[in-house]
Amino acid sequence: MFNHVMIGSNDIERAKAFYDAVLATVGVGAPLRNVAGSGHVRYFYRHAGNSFCISQPINDEPATCANGATLGFKCDSPEQVRAFHDAAVAAGGTSIEHPPGERNSSLGNAYIAYVRDLDGHKLCALHRLA
Repeated sequence: MFNHVMIGSNDIERAKAFYDAVLATVGVGAPLRNVAGSGHVRYFYRHAGNSFCISQPINDEPATCANGATLGFKCDSPEQVRAFHDAAVAAGGTSIEHPPGERNSSLGNAYIAYVRDLDGHKLCALHRLA
């Protein structure tokens, strides 16, 4: 359904370092650096036909996180969920809600961890359990 997801950052190089560490845990390589015609820097992480992007806001307003929004990243195992969570915290993110673990939620039975990135965006690492 989606081609890409793009979020803003107030410190693009710091955000890149964060996402380099976190996304490596789910097999994502180095991003493609792009400079928009406006001169704003963006990084495109590509994996399995999908793109996740971080960008300096093109309108020069501060980047803000969306209240109620969550970006979910698919993981291959509970161990990968834990690695995602731990890498995010080690890179300056904040663990939120419950500790990583098994939950029965609207997404079904899953192993889940939630963190906030350096700009406050809510991230979910999720592995669906049988």
